[in-house]
Amino acid sequence: MKLINIILLASLALNVNAETKPLPCENENNTAFNYWIGEWQVTTPDGKHAGDSVIERVQDGCVLQENWRSGQSDYTGTSYNSYNRADERWEQIWLDNKGGRLHLKGHKEDDQMILRSDAKPNKNGDASYNQITWTDNKDGTVRQYWEVITEGKPTTVSFDGLYKPVK
Repeated sequence: MKLINIILLASLALNVNAETKPLPCENENNTAFNYWIGEWQVTTPDGKHAGDSVIERVQDGCVLQENWRSGQSDYTGTSYNSYNRADERWEQIWLDNKGGRLHLKGHKEDDQMILRSDAKPNKNGDASYNQITWTDNKDGTVRQYWEVITEGKPTTVSFDGLYKPVK
């Protein structure tokens, strides 16, 4: 009986220590994008179902992982988002089932996370970059607005989606 009590007390002590030990990325910079965490149904401005997305904290809370599934096709993708302490900025790596890859970098400004790619020549040779802005709306939704910006040309909107929490 004494052995069981000792084992129970040791187990409780370990659980208390595990619960009080702070996560390595539990600070203002690393949690700045936490408003995007959740299970979402995404719609376009005209109300059409664009897709579904699940965003969760992984790697002891240091990475936000997104898993996207289109509502219109077999298109899927995963993004990994984290705060880069060395460069003091957020970064996202997007990989999809069509071989696509996108690397974005940026910062949170007020209620928006604004990330952009490096400028690269497009098919016409003009310098072009992607910029995606996620806005934390007061009603609990998140708007993702993806622009392709080419110097001297009109901006193209690649995606405009409203993330609504799945209840």
